[in-house]
Formats: sequence, C-alpha cells, structure tokens
Amino acid sequence: MELNKIPNIKHTDSDNFFLLAGPCAIEGEEMALRIAEKVLKITDDLKIPYIFKGSFKKANRSRIDSFTGIGDVEALKILRKVSETFHIPTVTDIHEVSDAALAAQYVDVLQIPAFLVRQTDLVVAAAKTGKVVNLKKGQFMSPEAMKHAVQKVKDSGSDKAWITDRGTMFGYQDMIVDFRGIPTMREFAPTVLDVTHSLQQPNQSSGVTGGRPDMIETIARAGIVNNVDGLFIETHFDPANAKSDGANMLDLKHLEGLLSRLVTIRKTINSF
Repeated sequence: MELNKIPNIKHTDSDNFFLLAGPCAIEGEEMALRIAEKVLKITDDLKIPYIFKGSFKKANRSRIDSFTGIGDVEALKILRKVSETFHIPTVTDIHEVSDAALAAQYVDVLQIPAFLVRQTDLVVAAAKTGKVVNLKKGQFMSPEAMKHAVQKVKDSGSDKAWITDRGTMFGYQDMIVDFRGIPTMREFAPTVLDVTHSLQQPNQSSGVTGGRPDMIETIARAGIVNNVDGLFIETHFDPANAKSDGANMLDLKHLEGLLSRLVTIRKTINSF
C-alpha cells in the first residue's frame, strides 16, 4: 500500500515515518480543528506524512455511562470539515458492518478496532469500500496471526491494508509491546505502532481505563528504531478533561519536541 495513493497526503517522498494523530474522540468542531491545525503545522515543518485521527463514536466503553460521541453524522461531518479545511486525509474507526459505507463517505482510512479485528464481515465491509483499512492487532493475538486479517482484505479485492500494533495484554490491567512482532507484521503489510493505546492500563475497578503517558517517548523511540512504517498517537490540548482515553493521551504541547527527536532518530536509522 503506497502512501501517495491516499488523497491529500503530503511529504511522501521524505523517507520519514507517517503519522496518524488526533484526539481519541470527536468532541466538537472547534477542538478538532484546533488539534488538526497544530499537528499539521508540526508535521509540515518536519515533513512527516500526516493523517488526522478522530473516532466518530466510541462503541467499546467499559461503562454504559461513558462518553460515546456527539452523534454519528455530526462527528463524521466534522472529520470531513477537517479534511476540507486543511487538505489532509482523515481516519476513523468503525464497529459495525453498516458503519463502513457510512464512514467511507467522509474519511480516507477506515480503522478496525483491536477487539473486532477477527470479525470477518466487518473487515470485508471495510475493504469493499475501497478505502485503506487499518487493522489493529488484537490484544489477544500473535503478530503471525495478523496475516489472516490482511488476507481477508486482499480476498475482498483490495490491497489497501495496514497493521497497527497497540500492545498485548499482560496480566489483567496492563499492556506490553513485543517489538519482535514489528518485522513479522511488516512482512504482511505496512505496520504502524499505536504508542498511546499500548500504554493503556485497562480493566480498572473504577471502569475507567488508566495509562502511562510518561512512557510515550520510550515506546515511540523503540518503534522508530525497529523500523515501523508509521506511528499512531492520540493527542489533546487538555488530556485531563478529554472525554475519552485522557489517561494515556499525549498533551499536544509535547508533540513537536517528541516528533523532532523521532525524526532525528529515523534519519540515523536510515543511514545504516
């Protein structure tokens, strides 16, 4: 899957990793545009291919009273406005077969959540839209098993598949990244490292997922050293008050410094 096939993507000849970044969920138009504008400025300066990320709804919540979204079509329209305003591609995750055709009208990349990556009908529906399908590795799956998810996309007539590692369950309330899986999954498809979800601490007794944002740079650096094709980072200008996954998101004020250091590391790795 060649990056330059994605509409509006920039800097594909920079030999850099690409970036999927934005808030966990679309909370409103102003916040989405504010985050997108800031990330775009940083990635343009560093020549990083950039795709804005935002979930139009959150279906996999621990508690029934957790924030799930502002309305499906309203959130999707905001994603479209981000794309049209800044001329950048967008990605959102889908949870049901009917979501695929709906979301494909508004975004450029459809993401399959890790919990759902074995759901054949969902993967096939996403592939048949003709959009890029970002397959998140199940927290319960081996890297080797992801070849079957990629094959489902191919068997549906599409070669537009990515794999994203978002950590593997380690005990009941923690995640780990096994970096041995990166080269394995890169044999099947371009591979992304989801830095922020890999640092989640799920299944807390409160029903609210915790996280270790202090380890974001550690995980990101290791991913770049191990030749991931892209990084996935959820970021917000006020993580403490974000309506979803604030505990493991990167504060937007730290993004430029982090990406600058990662670009320097990638240049060094590319010189070997």
